Amino acid sequence: MSRMFWFAVGAGSGVYAIVKSRRAAERFTPAGITDQVAALGHGVRLFGAEVHEGMAEHETQLRSRLEVSHADGSERRAIPTAPDRAAQRRGGS
Repeated sequence: MSRMFWFAVGAGSGVYAIVKSRRAAERFTPAGITDQVAALGHGVRLFGAEVHEGMAEHETQLRSRLEVSHADGSERRAIPTAPDRAAQRRGGS
């Protein structure tokens, strides 16, 4: 029984090593390198889209917090300067 077990372990590890080595060798072929570069480019585009989406969301939050309209400027309210804000905190006008 022990010999069959070790034979199966050896055969399984041999198959595993062959599969891993073939995949590694395929990664370094021109087609494999092209696929890796394409995947990297796709990842960079996705990351850029996520960053852009986060920036737009954050800008919307800031604009709503400051009550400033978007680029057209139609509903723009004057943003208080530092002395005005300090006066408002103290209860001044």
